Amino acid sequence: MLRRRNLLTTLLIALPWALLLTLWHQYPTTHYLSLLRKETDENVTSKSLLNGTSALREEGFPSCIRQQQSIGATPKVIQNYVYSRPPPWSDTLPTIFVITPTYTRPVQKAELTRLANTFLHVQNLHWVVVEDSPRRTNLVSNLLEKAGLNFTHLNVETPKSLKLGLSWIPSHTPRGTLQRNLGLHWLRDSFSNTPPPEGVVYFADDDNTYSLELFEEMRYTRRVSVWPVAFVGGLRYESPKVSPAGKVVGWKTVFDPNRPFAIDMAGFAISIKLILEKPQASFKLEGVKGGYQETSLLKDLVTMDGLEPKAANCTKVLVWHTRTERPTLVNEGKRGFTDPRVEV
Repeated sequence: MLRRRNLLTTLLIALPWALLLTLWHQYPTTHYLSLLRKETDENVTSKSLLNGTSALREEGFPSCIRQQQSIGATPKVIQNYVYSRPPPWSDTLPTIFVITPTYTRPVQKAELTRLANTFLHVQNLHWVVVEDSPRRTNLVSNLLEKAGLNFTHLNVETPKSLKLGLSWIPSHTPRGTLQRNLGLHWLRDSFSNTPPPEGVVYFADDDNTYSLELFEEMRYTRRVSVWPVAFVGGLRYESPKVSPAGKVVGWKTVFDPNRPFAIDMAGFAISIKLILEKPQASFKLEGVKGGYQETSLLKDLVTMDGLEPKAANCTKVLVWHTRTERPTLVNEGKRGFTDPRVEV
């Protein structure tokens, strides 16, 4: 009798808890998660509206659509990725004119695509792409048309006698010289009869990596601004030497530190007005030793006293002289293995 009473007591205690746990699993948790999911979606929409972006929509170009599910069903998320466009053009913000020389090679499209994806995040940027080619190629033309950027597409071929490694003259022309000069010529020609905009000129090679912060640092350059560049000259970075007073007084570099401007091409920007005021300033083609291309231009524009150190007085690295590894294509053979009609 005592054993039966204990068993009955145990059942009376356990049964209500079992029923409660069953109901709790079947309805309240799912309902709570549904409410939480709804609240989260509302918060995301509110944040998008506060940031000036459009709210999520079920059609068009949603960045993330969450389907409504019936109670008890497994939540399902469908993601549609938006192709971002650059921020709207501002009439009050200085323009950044980026001149990029480029040439045909297996990684060209990959390099330019990576660069374009960076520029899409920079407001008031005009990209001047200059091909080292007898004509503008379809590959670069199509890439620029689809990039969604403001751009100008130019071309000029470097004569074989001037290309690096092919000239018997000791002072041969480094790659990109004619292309950068053509970009400068286009700028001067474009604003020869109209007032120039506020802004800067920057020479951005297609194999470098750029922080978005760099473009905001250079945007308000008065004459010539400078900053460190990583992975050049056999060092982790090269940099201008800046005095406690905030003046450039020298160069932190191992290779020929006595150069007037011992700086990498990616380490300076020039006011567009200064470029227009000095029409004779350009990269020299003859009598320029290796490593002196930057000096050949800057010596006609500014003195050491006129340099403006950026990037926290040249204590921050915002650009890296990275280079894409040359792909190994030995299996392609002389006639090619893959379809040559496929653009890479």
